[in-house]
Amino acid sequence: MDLNRIFTIKNKQEFDATAISVFQYQYLNNPVYREFCQHVGKDPEVVTTPSDIPFLPIEFFRKKQLISSSAEPEIVFTSSGTTSSLPSRHLITDLNLYKQSFRQGFELFYGNPEDYCILALLPSYLERSGSSLVYMVQDLIKQSRHPRSGFYLKNLPSLANLLRKLDDENTKTLLIGVSFALMDLAEQHPMELRNTIIMETGGMKGQRKELIREELHRHIGQAFGLKSVHSEYGMTELLSQAYSKGEGVFYSPPWMEVFIRDTEDPLSFIEPGRTGGVNIIDLANLYSCSFIATQDLGRLYPEGGFEILGRFDNADIRGCNLMVL
Repeated sequence: MDLNRIFTIKNKQEFDATAISVFQYQYLNNPVYREFCQHVGKDPEVVTTPSDIPFLPIEFFRKKQLISSSAEPEIVFTSSGTTSSLPSRHLITDLNLYKQSFRQGFELFYGNPEDYCILALLPSYLERSGSSLVYMVQDLIKQSRHPRSGFYLKNLPSLANLLRKLDDENTKTLLIGVSFALMDLAEQHPMELRNTIIMETGGMKGQRKELIREELHRHIGQAFGLKSVHSEYGMTELLSQAYSKGEGVFYSPPWMEVFIRDTEDPLSFIEPGRTGGVNIIDLANLYSCSFIATQDLGRLYPEGGFEILGRFDNADIRGCNLMVL
């Protein structure tokens, strides 16, 4: 499989053709995915368009070894998990593939990391190992080459002072933070920021009262005098990210596409504007599985982009017979 083909996609036709090629590759090289495809009656002979491709329920990353390569993993990314569930495990056999995906994706939406001082407020992620988000942000901080780029764990006064100083110096700054920590910063250190982008990565669960995205962004925006708050949409099981520059509308890089499945029929898709389950094709996931049915709820916009509206409760997931081989 030619990796350059994945990261040079220019249009829908090239995406569709590459998706079919990746499906055929993973069908042949990923035993777990192949068994799932056979379980739902889909093989390369009947799959001719991306909408024909079976999407693997994301729960498989908790229960199975998903790998489409004979190489040994270079690293294993893990989700935080809970006391009642196993963490997801994403076996990465080619870290350069992940780097190319997030570096090229970031540059597509934000330009060269060297243009920014990049600050990270990710305490819940730094306190455990195996975070794909921390790996990405560490690399972007290194790429920025700014002497004051770095992580801030729990020292909010120090971070607030640095933000003021950078803003007064007209330094282009990107603050990437987990939601609950950004809310703490907003409540304890409100300030006017003119040269700073604040990007939230989610992560309120178990730390503070849950807020819908609009409410979260309103609080943060008002505290820092921002017209919009940006968001990053990614997960342990993906190697690509989508970004929102405001209003909670996300856009994907050319090698990633979102579909919305019917909540009553997980093998069917619904039109833009209606709410359903989020399915993702991430072609950068070449050596694991590129076709994932997430537990997120969302909807597509007719003019492009997508919105994340929440998550399924376990009791709401339909088609449970497809969740277990």
